[in-house]
Amino acid sequence: MSTFFVDPRSVTPPTIRMTGDLLRHLRDSLRLHPGDSLILNDGCGSRYRVEVTQITSQAIDSCIIDRQTQPIQCNPPIVLGQALIKGDKMDWVIQKSTELGVATIVPLHSAHSVIKLNPERLEHQRSRWERIARDAAQQSERWTLPTIADPVDLAAICKQYGSAPLKGILSERSSGPSLAAIQLPADHQQPIVLLVGPEGGWAPDEHRLAQEHGFVPLTLGPRILRAETAAIAALSILQSRLDVTQS
Repeated sequence: MSTFFVDPRSVTPPTIRMTGDLLRHLRDSLRLHPGDSLILNDGCGSRYRVEVTQITSQAIDSCIIDRQTQPIQCNPPIVLGQALIKGDKMDWVIQKSTELGVATIVPLHSAHSVIKLNPERLEHQRSRWERIARDAAQQSERWTLPTIADPVDLAAICKQYGSAPLKGILSERSSGPSLAAIQLPADHQQPIVLLVGPEGGWAPDEHRLAQEHGFVPLTLGPRILRAETAAIAALSILQSRLDVTQS
């Protein structure tokens, strides 16, 4: 059954009203009809199975049939610091990392980033990334949406997450430990932070800065991966290991 995120303010038991982009998508693209059922997620830990009762040009009204609450989360949240990469590749990283359950995505300015965001278009770009993340979260039936932060430089994210128990910077020629073997933290309340560089890799000064803040150089193996591939490979390895620890 299809799952969609709604503004929690639209949830007024026993009914939920859908407006805006979701209204147009359900009415015009999916051609929803009264009597149809779907799952609505408020992004705050509750899912509702609803039945559509009325469709107008202003709203879709529905009646709540059942409510589920989010299971207790036993894995630490994952923060992905992704250096800015070319447009469609950055979109792809946001989409796939959302599907893989990342909690926070922090776009990073870096010395070798090809793309430089125009400050005047930052809000537009962030809105685009949030739409991509929302669609991916709905497709993968997540309980919550990831947070997409404003782009920052490496020093800012290093300072913000300096106390994280596991924080690593992926390096294509690192002699450091493998992400597949490094010990995972026991504290599930603290985030795991991964930094992934741009197409041209991290500059030497960036490596030094990260390590000065306690970030461990990590490797994914002997192959040199593209930036967007490295991010998804790293998250896949990490999520697989976290799932094993909970089985």
